[in-house]
Amino acid sequence: MILAGDVGGTNTRLAFFDIRGGQLEKVSEHTYPSREHASFDDLVADFVGAQKIRAAAAGIGIAGPVRDGVSQATNLPWIIDARRLAQRTGIPSVVLLNDLEANGYGIATLAPGDFALLQEGAPGAIGSAVIVSPGTGLGEGVLYWDGKQHWPLPSEGGHASFAPEDETQDELLKYLRAQFGHVSWERIVSGPGLFNIYKFLRDTGREKEPAWLAQELTREDPGRVISQAALEGKCSLCEKSLDLFVALLAQECGNMALKLLAMGGVYMGGGIPPKILPKLKTPAFLQAFTNKGRFRSVLETVPVRVILNEYTALRGAARRASMLLQAAAR
Repeated sequence: MILAGDVGGTNTRLAFFDIRGGQLEKVSEHTYPSREHASFDDLVADFVGAQKIRAAAAGIGIAGPVRDGVSQATNLPWIIDARRLAQRTGIPSVVLLNDLEANGYGIATLAPGDFALLQEGAPGAIGSAVIVSPGTGLGEGVLYWDGKQHWPLPSEGGHASFAPEDETQDELLKYLRAQFGHVSWERIVSGPGLFNIYKFLRDTGREKEPAWLAQELTREDPGRVISQAALEGKCSLCEKSLDLFVALLAQECGNMALKLLAMGGVYMGGGIPPKILPKLKTPAFLQAFTNKGRFRSVLETVPVRVILNEYTALRGAARRASMLLQAAAR
């Protein structure tokens, strides 16, 4: 039995998986609002105690860097320590991994129906791949191709510096620099990033904010409100905000594809892409993705997919833990 975790800035999922016939089978699962809990250790202790299941290994994917078995979650006040967690839960083997690394392990467990194809790419495309996952933050990861299979590598590329491509984006950079100093891609390609784009368009007089929308933004998650109003055609300001967001997401996907020469494909994970899929399927996304000058023709051969299975990172964390057990059994 394996304990798996997917720790995000908004929600944390925990689940027990059994290995049956070499396949991972989910036994139980629960989702917790992350910010309602003081520590991850307490949350795990509650879950394990309630399930009364003893695990042989645990894999925990975390939205943040992992060093020597310890991680400070990027968008949470949690410090997660693999050794301390093992002692408290009695689980013999605990491994922590970056959430995009967990996504990378999870992709191999998915079926074709778990993806939405945006660009087919070259026939039989193989090679290294990349993952770009906008949600509460912006996760980025690498899938190294060894000639037979992909091996996930962690990355914090979402915190690399944003580079504008036109005059509007130049102004967006100046607007955000005045607030944050350093402007990373996460400041614009994430849930809070969509709200930053919205405020930029509003505050620079490009569009007016409806009174009803201003009220909704104070009561609900701004990113969700803006994207929903945009998709429903209820607000011009929201539509333009989402259009710019989609263009910027496409640009960064193209950047990642070029940096890793990701001929095996670009995968978009995270909570946002499945929710704005109609926008991602418009020609504007691929136009921005391939807009790399002399390398446009290269990017036109790269497959682009949206991950639709929301349990990908959880399954990947479980798969990584199962590899610990396999290694111990040799």
